[in-house]
Formats: sequence, structure tokens, C-alpha cells
Amino acid sequence: MPLRHVSPAEAKQLIAQGAVLIDIRERDEHAREHIPGSSSAPLSTLQENALTGREGQVMIFHCKSGNRTKANENRLSQGTACEAFILDGGLEAWRAAGLPISKDKSQPMEMNRQVQITAGSLIVLGAALGFFVNPGFYALSAAIGAGLVFAGVTGTCGLAKILALMPWNRTARA
Repeated sequence: MPLRHVSPAEAKQLIAQGAVLIDIRERDEHAREHIPGSSSAPLSTLQENALTGREGQVMIFHCKSGNRTKANENRLSQGTACEAFILDGGLEAWRAAGLPISKDKSQPMEMNRQVQITAGSLIVLGAALGFFVNPGFYALSAAIGAGLVFAGVTGTCGLAKILALMPWNRTARA
């Protein structure tokens, strides 16, 4: 059964009446920026029927823009035995409505963004070195591109695993 969608204003009213707000983004995303009072329940760790809820409880799911919650609506619906909603537009719509956001800039940037920045930088570096220094450096760009294809196909990102070992990310996990 599809979940009903609510605006940020409607979600705020439901929360004031006791609804539980659940952030389905990854923990690193939630740690850096979230709606105050929301619980973190990343989709990547969500077990079937893990969000059953109590009798009479109301749950509101959200992500950053609303796309992840919409794309996973059936999965969320099947794992929820109580009344549940999706926050239309997610965290971005909540912010646009002028509602409070909790930010902790001391937390590392989201892993996905770290991978994008690192991979993009290495590809540009390989192309520049290949053009200005030696064509052999084009292999760097090719290797990073192949790694991104592998990550997309398998769902396993070696670069993310390497970045997770960096000091700024280890400190955040501790």
C-alpha cells in the first residue's frame, strides 16, 4: 500500500502530536545535517519489518530531497505496520519552509560526496598529466573510471572504503 505524502507544515503538526520522524539517509549524512528530533534508520541497514511501529504510532519518513523515500516507498510501506507518511521534498523542503535544521560542520562531509570529489579530482589530474607530462597518465583516469563502473555494478566502492580509513572519517565514527 503506498504511503501518504505530507508537506513540511503537515509533518510538523504530526510531530507535535507525537509522530516519529525517521531519516532514511546514511548515518554520515544524518550526523552532518538533520531535522532535530529525527531518528536515523539508513536504508542500507534496514531489515525487512524493522520499522513495525507500535499500535497507534505515526511514522514520517524523509531523506534529503524526497527522491530516496519515493523510490523506496514500497519497501518502507511493507516494513511498517502503523500509520506512515513520506515528507514531500525531504530535508530540503523542510529547510525551504523555514523549519529548524541541526547542522554539525565538525562532522565529515558525506561519504558519497567525498568519493565524487576524490574520483573527479583524480580523473582531472590524470587527464592533465596525460596531456602535459606523459600520455601514460591517462591510465589514472581510466582506472578511476573503471572503478566507478565497478562500484555502480556491484554496489561496492573501494574508494569509499579507503576514504573511510582517513583520519577525519575515523574520528567521526569513534
